[in-house]
Amino acid sequence: MRIWIGARGADMGKEARGIMAATAGAADSPLASGPLAMAGDAVEAPSPTWLAAHPSLDVVYAALEAEGRVAAFRRTGEATLARLGATVEAGETTCHIAVAPDGSHLVATAWGDGVVTHVPLGTDGRLGSRTEAAPATDPYASAPAPAPDAAALVAQQGGVADLRALVERGADASQLAAMLAGSTPTPAIRDDAGLDDILALLGQSKNPFDDPAVRDILQAAPDEPLAGAVDLGGAPAPQQEGPRTPRAHCSVFLPGGLVATTDLGYDLVRFWRSSGRGMTLHHEVALPLGAGPRHMVLHPSGHLYVVTEFTCEVFVLSPGPDGRWALRAGVAASPGSLPGDTAAELARSRDGAFLYAGLRGSDTIAVLRVRGEGDRVEPVALAESGIRKPRHHVVLRDTLLVAGQDSDEIASLGIDERTGVPGRVRHRLSVPSPQHILPVR
Repeated sequence: MRIWIGARGADMGKEARGIMAATAGAADSPLASGPLAMAGDAVEAPSPTWLAAHPSLDVVYAALEAEGRVAAFRRTGEATLARLGATVEAGETTCHIAVAPDGSHLVATAWGDGVVTHVPLGTDGRLGSRTEAAPATDPYASAPAPAPDAAALVAQQGGVADLRALVERGADASQLAAMLAGSTPTPAIRDDAGLDDILALLGQSKNPFDDPAVRDILQAAPDEPLAGAVDLGGAPAPQQEGPRTPRAHCSVFLPGGLVATTDLGYDLVRFWRSSGRGMTLHHEVALPLGAGPRHMVLHPSGHLYVVTEFTCEVFVLSPGPDGRWALRAGVAASPGSLPGDTAAELARSRDGAFLYAGLRGSDTIAVLRVRGEGDRVEPVALAESGIRKPRHHVVLRDTLLVAGQDSDEIASLGIDERTGVPGRVRHRLSVPSPQHILPVR
């Protein structure tokens, strides 16, 4: 299989000269389990850290991160590209691009200033004139209000995926005790308390989410299913430093003309009406304070999975009868992740049975199984990625390719199709600061 590789260049302090071409196994095979080989530089470009393909043309788009621009390239050979038209401004440190399924436009997101950019595409794939979408506002920016009772917090969240989120949003021990079947009020719970600590303070000897009284409270939130419990022991994950700022990070095209974008800085997933003419904000979903929604993947069931950079969780969203999306459930990507881990990419298996979340710090791949009708996910394993700082990974049938930003290589791991768990590294390829892997159609 042929692949394009995006990487950091001199303007980001690294060595790549542009987009690179490589193969995983035989070049013309749909399988990627064979040895990795470099075919050379496909085209020079300054730090093309994210790549996206046109759905019907031999055109590749690149986010030139340091320049804050988007560029288009047409394919000129099996392993070569050439610049197509002029670049387009897309916001400070543009980090992601998604192309509409009909090829009419693309959406670029910028981590540095939170800008979401709409760019129409010509019939030959050239970039048109940009339009900047409406800026995000922080849903947690208002002055602190009196702490709501636990039932109100649960109703607002649409299910409990993170007890610490309740603590951070103002619930004290007495309110949590009321939620947990009426226990006697106790002193305030520390912000860094794990689930076991909270249970001990509240006099609970078992998982409170199994208590019928608790389920009654949770189910009082209308039309919102119960989210699974998560063990949140250990130190909290890193948070955004300094004042909260918008940080748009990725986009996913959804059925029915909607596109979803994440705002890592404001803990938002935003939903837009999108067409070749522009984008109109439809509605937003706020995730728990400090979670940092980063990347998303759409499941064949219609559910949208979101991985959070700071808390290393995977949240499940789905649309209601009115077309508005809502938070349905959430779970830690892996109970075995380490304090200080930050999540990067989220990918799914071809059949949709498993999800794979990259965790930087422990340099692991968290494996989650999709349950029910896609409305629930559960962690099943934590596998070594075989590289340092897994910035991006892609699932190609029975093979997982992982880009190691700090080890300057791409690793190929086999996947057990029965368990979904990646095995040891089978092949490696030396690549300067790889950031993104894009299979060539």
